[in-house]
Amino acid sequence: MLNARNKRNRSRRLGRPPATRSVPRDNTTNASVQAGTQAVSNHSPSMPMKTSHVLTDAQENAKLYAYESRVRESFDTIVSTLKKISALQHEADFEQQAQQLAGRELGFELPALLLNDAWVDQLDMRSLFAWCVFETYRRFCDEVFTQDPLGHNSNDVAFQTFIQDCGFHMVDVSPCADGRLAHVIRYVLRLPYKEVRRRSYAGAMFDIDDSLEKWVKTELVRYREGKPNTADAPTRYLKTVVYHHSSVDPEHQGCAAHGSDTRKAAQGGLDRLMGFQQAVQNTHCCGASIDCLLIGMDTDTDGIRIHMPSVDGNEANGSIDLENYIDSLQVFDSTASMSASQAEQWIADHIRQKGGNGLAEGMARFMAYLLKNNLSQVEYVRGYYGGAYSDIGHAERFIGAGIGFEEIQLRNLMFFAYLNTVEEAATDLDVGVSIFTGLNVSHGLPVPIVVRFDYHGNVPGARERAEEHCQRVAGAFHERYSELKERGLLHTLQVVRDINGTGQIEILDCSVKTKVAGGH
Repeated sequence: MLNARNKRNRSRRLGRPPATRSVPRDNTTNASVQAGTQAVSNHSPSMPMKTSHVLTDAQENAKLYAYESRVRESFDTIVSTLKKISALQHEADFEQQAQQLAGRELGFELPALLLNDAWVDQLDMRSLFAWCVFETYRRFCDEVFTQDPLGHNSNDVAFQTFIQDCGFHMVDVSPCADGRLAHVIRYVLRLPYKEVRRRSYAGAMFDIDDSLEKWVKTELVRYREGKPNTADAPTRYLKTVVYHHSSVDPEHQGCAAHGSDTRKAAQGGLDRLMGFQQAVQNTHCCGASIDCLLIGMDTDTDGIRIHMPSVDGNEANGSIDLENYIDSLQVFDSTASMSASQAEQWIADHIRQKGGNGLAEGMARFMAYLLKNNLSQVEYVRGYYGGAYSDIGHAERFIGAGIGFEEIQLRNLMFFAYLNTVEEAATDLDVGVSIFTGLNVSHGLPVPIVVRFDYHGNVPGARERAEEHCQRVAGAFHERYSELKERGLLHTLQVVRDINGTGQIEILDCSVKTKVAGGH
């Protein structure tokens, strides 16, 4: 995990001061950030950066920033607190002082078993660190599922009505597994995360077979239950890929799975989209029921680029042009001084101009919706982070492996690895562990991995199968990365969650043993 010193050092290498998180900064003084983002925002470095827009939601931005700051602080306080506890370990009343400090700084007590014998030997700081990350994650999940801090933990009828008016009945998004895109649904695109299907993969190279299975299930439910609409309704399944790039350090902080090559990342996403569409066509003779959308995301500024149809309108190549796109940063700057109605009309006209005859009216409406939503996120980053994040690289706190994690809607919180077996996601996992080798292992801290499988409690035997999945995957982790495990540099937490139940996660086991007989 990157501590504050590492973030400051990286900021110096990029020629930018570290961002202040407590209050919005005066962006007009941050010339270096403006220069870094000039290539994508196209505003003059001599002019103050535009930081407000008539189409944005400042109230929601404040709410989202407060939530993000609070959650980040809960994880980032772990290292500083454990350093203080480490300095106390030979005090006569060490255990009492340690528990008081942990309760005050972290909000919970530490396992007594990890503290009791500190006077005999050194504290096992690696186990303490992993346990604190896991406990903080558990508390974070409990809040999400019981208090709904993001305000979208229920069915959004208005959203479903809107997308069906646009000609879609499902929005399925596959972003890169990179933690810098973990907030793409709720923050960057401002979508209700309960109503959007998300599966993250390294390089956004989603599993075509898995997506085909999800498409079949969606169409079956439409046919059998009429949800979200009936099978005869003229709507489509919208498959979206979100690849990413870096405007501040494009050669080093782009997508690791594609060697920080933006063109390669975009082409990879497009190829997967076309492969999925062809798979539906070949297996069910109805490829026309699929629509595809390619979005690029700048992980430094949270600006997006929405790719337009090809000018020739050739359906054979999916009608997506890698060179023709609309950049939300340019939209923000071009319309910041307009009235709301003028700005909305400008966006609609710009989409029609860029999209041409190959762009369906419903897709144009949906693109306008996404662009307008993203303007709030552009304002968010410009107002609270000076135009670009200070942690432009990886700064994830843990790896999440398995099926679930819908509550993860915050940037750089978790590296995603959706899987049923370790073997099938070996590439994604190796990327994640490589990232954490730099973030944690190089500083003597372990790689924390949450293994989780959600299940439907109304399906007989589902919970037992979820437990078996957890045990098998956790075991495979320890075997695949045995060298890290033996050095105490890899720990796992096994959890399950009943999607149909109360919503809270249930802990099954943890590699950090806190009782003589085991258990977390």
